[in-house]
Amino acid sequence: MNSRVKPSRVGRFHFDPILLVVCTSLLLIGYVMVASSSLHLGVKMTGNSLYYPVRQLMHIGLGLFLGTCVALTPIRTWEKAGPWLFIAGLLLLVIVLVPGFGVKVNGSIRWLSIFGLRIQISEVVKFFAVIYMAGYVTRHQQSIRQSAFGLIKPLILFSVASLLLLMEPDFGSAVVILIIAMGIMFLAGARLSQFIMLLSLVAVLSMLLVYFEPYRLKRVTSFMNPWADPKDTGYQLVHALISFGRGEWSGVGLGSGIQKLFYLPEAHTDFLFSVIAEELGLLGVITVIGLFTLLLWRTFAIAVAAEKAEDRFSAFIVYGLGIWFGFQSFVNMGVNMGILPTKGLTLPLMSYGGGSMMIMCCAVALLFRVHSEVTEINANTMPAQRMVIRSRHA
Repeated sequence: MNSRVKPSRVGRFHFDPILLVVCTSLLLIGYVMVASSSLHLGVKMTGNSLYYPVRQLMHIGLGLFLGTCVALTPIRTWEKAGPWLFIAGLLLLVIVLVPGFGVKVNGSIRWLSIFGLRIQISEVVKFFAVIYMAGYVTRHQQSIRQSAFGLIKPLILFSVASLLLLMEPDFGSAVVILIIAMGIMFLAGARLSQFIMLLSLVAVLSMLLVYFEPYRLKRVTSFMNPWADPKDTGYQLVHALISFGRGEWSGVGLGSGIQKLFYLPEAHTDFLFSVIAEELGLLGVITVIGLFTLLLWRTFAIAVAAEKAEDRFSAFIVYGLGIWFGFQSFVNMGVNMGILPTKGLTLPLMSYGGGSMMIMCCAVALLFRVHSEVTEINANTMPAQRMVIRSRHA
């Protein structure tokens, strides 16, 4: 464990202004685009054009409330709770598969209905996975660096989680939690040779899962040439690409997109980025990519600051969050632009969805908490360091 004393609480909460502006911008742009892409859908499904915008506003409000609770919780509390949280996540994955509990949508059972809100359990598990993995590598960093068993041990639990996710089925989320686990272990000092072997094994297993599952294989083959079957297997990607083509430089105008009008499936969730491309054009696309780039830059800057403050648990939490944000946003954008096969992953802080929005707000709040505690540590240690320097010069 670290020799440096960590604060159990922060006297004054220290916000990162750049991070605050970036996250607020993503939330606002996302909400406006969700409203634009779902007005017609609300009329069709419920007779109320504001159905989805109002519900998304509720999701954001609940997310901010839960995020505030997360931000006010000391990091040491998360460190102690990490193993129990991950076990709770595994139990939730079991519960969602029990007949009568899980909510089935488009052939997948991924949601639990809690007080009228549908929560995608995989999002909760991703959040718990980051906390658990950060605690594990903090406690067993030496073992991870020296022993192959140190790498394999935590992946047993992650393999169980992945298996449960595949039973839903949710291949994308299974890949995300494995990427989070392996990314944190690599940054904790895992041997490159062992890490490459492990990554290769995961890649081979993923290819086998794709090859032996017809609908996954169809997605991969159709992604290579969506125009070969534009009315069936390539339908989603074809209309996503049409959205990008219509947007040109500055877009067709907010609310004026055509592809969202029952042509592009899941326009307010998985394919929101395509609606942005059509209505806001290349400028909108670059703006969103730029905001996510800033988010990742600030995330890893906070992780480095935590590492310099000798708070390894906080550093690994933030590294894990950065890997999660970066990988999921890259996959979502890649799918929308046709450079990756279709996968059901939302765009963080932007896509419609109660569970996704609330958990992402909690993840960002945890990032703010780490920044605040690290800032407090540095503020408390700087005067002592100055005194040491002065005594050496005296």
